[in-house]
Amino acid sequence: MKILQPPSWTPPRGYSNGVMTQVGVGDRLLFVGGQVGWNGNQQFETDDFAGQVRQTLENIVAILAEGGARPEHIVRMTWYVTDKQEYVAAYPEIGKHYREVIGRHFPPMTAVQVADLIEDRAKVEIEVTAVVPA
Repeated sequence: MKILQPPSWTPPRGYSNGVMTQVGVGDRLLFVGGQVGWNGNQQFETDDFAGQVRQTLENIVAILAEGGARPEHIVRMTWYVTDKQEYVAAYPEIGKHYREVIGRHFPPMTAVQVADLIEDRAKVEIEVTAVVPA
């Protein structure tokens, strides 16, 4: 198992941003822990829902890159949002950011409204599983 941590980011406390493990003959499974809309220094630059989604997706791509993966290797996404209405209202802008950061790759996704997230300013948290072929 290899821990995935972009070198310029502040290290997390008590968890990993991502891990990668080899399975079978050469494929690798990559798990990205829940990412929120803060930058690599763990600072929020916006309270805008769609803006936090964009930063979250950029964080995911950075962690994937640490494992030699790209967005098209994502096989599952789970989105946790604090306000379903805000999420739905931001669909057009979220879609734009998604296509700019992830591309036109649409893996299975689940979106769940939660009462709150651990980081007070976070409006969205996304976790990802990827399979990187040999």
